[in-house]
Amino acid sequence: MVDTTPLTRAVDHFADRLRAAPQSRLQRGAAAEALELARELAVRAQRAEQPECEPRVMPDAGMFAAADQITVAAHDLALVLGSDAEVDEAVALVAEAQKRAAV
Repeated sequence: MVDTTPLTRAVDHFADRLRAAPQSRLQRGAAAEALELARELAVRAQRAEQPECEPRVMPDAGMFAAADQITVAAHDLALVLGSDAEVDEAVALVAEAQKRAAV
């Protein structure tokens, strides 16, 4: 079994930072960056679970839901990751998105 703890920790940290961010920071792009990350993580999870199906796009549930969306998508992805390299790649995606979001 693959240890996905680094991924869940990275996402939980990013989500906590989003929840603590002022609305102005969310509006300036942090929420949009989080949504893009959530969508990418969700697509990766769907492709791993059902490679024969076209992935569904995670809807935009608003800037105040962005933290929850990345958390849900990352935890779904963590269930299907098959290697430490995949975990490392997902952690890197989270770190890059958090850096771009500036939170």
